[in-house]
Amino acid sequence: METPDQFRELFRMQRALNQRIGVNTDTMSEEEKTKWVLNYSRAMTQELAELTDSVAWKWWAKYQKFDEQNARVEVVDLFHFLISTAQVLGMSADDVFQAYIKKNEVNFQRQDSGYTSKDAEDSKHI
Repeated sequence: METPDQFRELFRMQRALNQRIGVNTDTMSEEEKTKWVLNYSRAMTQELAELTDSVAWKWWAKYQKFDEQNARVEVVDLFHFLISTAQVLGMSADDVFQAYIKKNEVNFQRQDSGYTSKDAEDSKHI
């Protein structure tokens, strides 16, 4: 049995979940896209806060423990909303992968050059 492309499968599953709850990213107007990018960004902000709360970040509180299991769940929650955001923007799994490769190259070039100044032009091709 052939193993499915896991990244593409995540995108397929997220599209199915979004459609089940009444969010069709394929037919959104610009106004709807704006609304949903904001909705998903806010949701990711909350999930990131929940991830932060999984870590004993309060140095003054001795009762805290690192909750690795919850941290893993929050990372997955972030993926749900991040994939949804990509889909609102019309990005497929392949689009995200190709953009990631290009941005990763830019990041390595920045490190190679010492990244001593911000160059907004170096990411325009992505």
